[in-house]
Amino acid sequence: MCPNRLLPLARQPLLPPLDRLDARRAATPLARLRGLAGIAPDEVAATTALLLPRTRSIHTFAMRFPLDLVWIGHDGRAVRIDAAVPPRRLRACARAAEVLELPAGTALVARLRPGAPVR
Repeated sequence: MCPNRLLPLARQPLLPPLDRLDARRAATPLARLRGLAGIAPDEVAATTALLLPRTRSIHTFAMRFPLDLVWIGHDGRAVRIDAAVPPRRLRACARAAEVLELPAGTALVARLRPGAPVR
């Protein structure tokens, strides 16, 4: 189940193997700024995902758990995957058009690799 704060956000369909995720799209500046920050680890299911469009860099300053970051290019394919990024970090990918935030380990379980179609 998706954390309550994310429920008002629009669902974002993803391609297999990520299609089982309850992905939401953070389309507004406030939703993008907040991301998954401040949500307790026990509130986030392993199936939670948040897509941040028009994003080439993120921070994990207020995160309470590590994230897998799937950087997605303009063609909808993964260009890079940063696994288990801990709180209080900055990450960027110049080739990305958007980033998908996932609980740590989700990309590994899905066997996601760079070049794989995501959306």
